[in-house]
Amino acid sequence: MDELAATLTGFARTLRAAGVAADHERTQNLLRALGHLDVTDPGEVYWAGRLTLCATPDDLPRYDRCFAAYFGGLRAGVARTSTAGVTRHLAAQAETGDGGDDDGTAAPATASRAEVLRHRDVARLTEAERAEVHRMLSLLRGGRARRRSRRFESAHRGALDQRRTIRDALRKGDVARLRHRRHTTRPRTVVLFVDVSGSMAPYAETLLRFAHALVRSEPRATRVYSVGTRLTPITAELRHRDPGTALNEVSKTIPDWSGGTRLGEELREYLARYSARGTIAVMASDGWERGDPQLLGTQMARLARQAHRVIWVNPHKGYADYQPLTGGMRAALPHLDDLVAGHSLAAYEQLSERLAHA
Repeated sequence: MDELAATLTGFARTLRAAGVAADHERTQNLLRALGHLDVTDPGEVYWAGRLTLCATPDDLPRYDRCFAAYFGGLRAGVARTSTAGVTRHLAAQAETGDGGDDDGTAAPATASRAEVLRHRDVARLTEAERAEVHRMLSLLRGGRARRRSRRFESAHRGALDQRRTIRDALRKGDVARLRHRRHTTRPRTVVLFVDVSGSMAPYAETLLRFAHALVRSEPRATRVYSVGTRLTPITAELRHRDPGTALNEVSKTIPDWSGGTRLGEELREYLARYSARGTIAVMASDGWERGDPQLLGTQMARLARQAHRVIWVNPHKGYADYQPLTGGMRAALPHLDDLVAGHSLAAYEQLSERLAHA
């Protein structure tokens, strides 16, 4: 039962990353429901999760996509159209050794492997495992922290809207009702710098797929640049709906794959050409700076003064014995709000949640 609870908790986290409000209470309801059902039947698992974890009609297609990715790599929509088809598919996987164990626990066993993949270092995955992680990463639809804009909207409470109140009074000949207004909000812009130098080669593709998910979630509030020896804007290429097409376009655009790292010079160029004011600035790099670390420290200080929050994503941070000892990390560390891991699917999900509440 503990293994089943861990599996379904991981599934709920995947749903939350995709935008479904599968909170703790709903997850507990699912566990209680499965206590009365056959957990080896994928159809019963599917419908129990759909009835307990989904809150709105918009959740249903997201739930189907996540169920398909998490429980055995089914095509999205198969579970929705036929639960018997789900059962037959996973049964066939179990018979061929492609998924599940031979004891009939096809769905939970497959999901357990997916949960293990969530926490594994993407640099150590096989090609098939990495493809599975990338497929789950494409489902990521995290929220975004919001900021107050200069625009106003009508409200029942708030500041007095003098213009609308006077206009109504002139039209009706009397002040029948006071009008109020409040500031609207908009998503806070995320500026993501992805290090594509040689030392980041095992993680660069996964980071770019994470960037693609961010752009797809908030296309107007996400800007992405590759950094290495040159600063290259790649937001437009990442707007393609298909991740594979987007990555192909990005690969044609970036001129300095697997080269050196001159983060200080590139940050200086960015801050000279653009503004980071009010943004969430995210640097995804291992900090192996080949340029002047002092220059990097100076530019990180400038970035911190402009940005709402500065987050550094380091793949090696995911290991307990990690120490920020490289010259680049030592220079940047005093100017960071957060230093987080970036080595696994779970780490990217946590980063997405952090961006939603920064």
